[in-house]
Amino acid sequence: MAASSDWVDEDGIRQPRGDTHAWIPGTNQTLCGLPLHRTRLARFHHVLWVDALWLADTSDQRIAVCSRCVGAAGGRRDRPRWTRVNPRP
Repeated sequence: MAASSDWVDEDGIRQPRGDTHAWIPGTNQTLCGLPLHRTRLARFHHVLWVDALWLADTSDQRIAVCSRCVGAAGGRRDRPRWTRVNPRP
């Protein structure tokens, strides 16, 4: 995964913060098509995309997950799919 900034947790491990995007190692762009170097995104080889989604939900750090990357990676399995609340007649 790739992110716009980082922070160090209590174990001394660098974690993502800011705008986070799904990234496949070996490529130069995110799943949503942003080039890493041009957008100045830092690579996090040790953080999985699933862990980034978990950090966004549980961490007190500001983590904004890219919605296009979530869609390209297959969506969020822990949340229910979209359903219409008040359907038309």
